[in-house]
Amino acid sequence: MLRGIAALLLFQLLGESLVFLTKLPVPGPVVGLVLLFLALQLGRRTGRAPFPQVEGAAGALLSNLGLLFVPAGVGIVSLWGVLQSQLGPIAVVLIASAAFTLAVTVWTFIAARRFFDGKWGS
Repeated sequence: MLRGIAALLLFQLLGESLVFLTKLPVPGPVVGLVLLFLALQLGRRTGRAPFPQVEGAAGALLSNLGLLFVPAGVGIVSLWGVLQSQLGPIAVVLIASAAFTLAVTVWTFIAARRFFDGKWGS
């Protein structure tokens, strides 16, 4: 499991380094995740085991994912006064972002459906 965590941290470091060097407008951990995905796909295509240690470490982190939300909850409770004073703008942003996300999701689904129906349809 320690090797799996080290591999996950290595890919995060690679992503952070790549973003730092290239000034990409993408978070480093996202780039690291894409690099990890590519490495796993390459390992699968070459017939090598796709990092079973990484799979174990990722499973352990995912099983304890709820603990990662505790600091955010503590922040909300400790800043409740500020949150209450800004409740209107926060509600507007939450509703607008939810509507935008829903619209983009539906548009993406429709576009993907048209693409796959046109390419592999009867």
